[in-house]
Amino acid sequence: MANNERRPIMAGNWKMHYTHLDAIQVVQKLSYRLEQRDYKECEIVVCPPFTALRSVQTVLEADRIPILLGAQNVYWKDQGAFTGEVSPPMLSKLNVSYVIVGHSERRQLFGETDDDVNQKLKAVLKHEMTPIVCVGETLEEREAGQTDERVDSQVRAGFAGVRSAGAALAVIAYEPIWAIGTGRNATPEDANATIAVIRATVRDVFNVETAASIRILYGGSVKPGNIADLMAMPEIDGALVGGASLDPDDFARVVRFRA
Repeated sequence: MANNERRPIMAGNWKMHYTHLDAIQVVQKLSYRLEQRDYKECEIVVCPPFTALRSVQTVLEADRIPILLGAQNVYWKDQGAFTGEVSPPMLSKLNVSYVIVGHSERRQLFGETDDDVNQKLKAVLKHEMTPIVCVGETLEEREAGQTDERVDSQVRAGFAGVRSAGAALAVIAYEPIWAIGTGRNATPEDANATIAVIRATVRDVFNVETAASIRILYGGSVKPGNIADLMAMPEIDGALVGGASLDPDDFARVVRFRA
């Protein structure tokens, strides 16, 4: 299935940037730069920090802006003595549509394991939100020729115990760790090849239909200058955008990759 048969997703991960006041201004500016056709051609998602979620939600709903709200992380328990964590019901009550799960920075800097990712994925699906499940290899793994093995194992572990109906609702993001925030990015051909491996793993774990329908994004130094070439690849269904999503002009140009 070519990527034009799966509706693209452009998701902006703001990471630890912007107060709730700044976030309001950024999402408003982004909406001014987008037109109705942009929303029809792809799903547009912004993932602010937790402290800005309510403020951004209010703006999106009050101004009827069809940008979807995403969260950068979640804990898998609904409630309890887990100081500093945020639960799935807390996010769903804010009308969060997408939740990033297992971002490489969570894995590398905060020690998240494949089992953690699996529990978070299941919790997000349980509360009827869409997980964006991140997988990707380190530079050392890439240079050792272990890219395919690494993403295959992460997908299998992340989706362990998930039924095909749930998997079909999820989104996967391939983000080579060596390309995040470095200015380096995989070539479109390399990204396409690795995403094809991910899709083959989904086919093996679940079935042909799930593999054909699941949307797989590329993340890692995505910019207005390289998004069109990435989106020309048949396996790539959108992008998880970091730094470029912080600037409304740049993110709007990413969204308008067809222009």
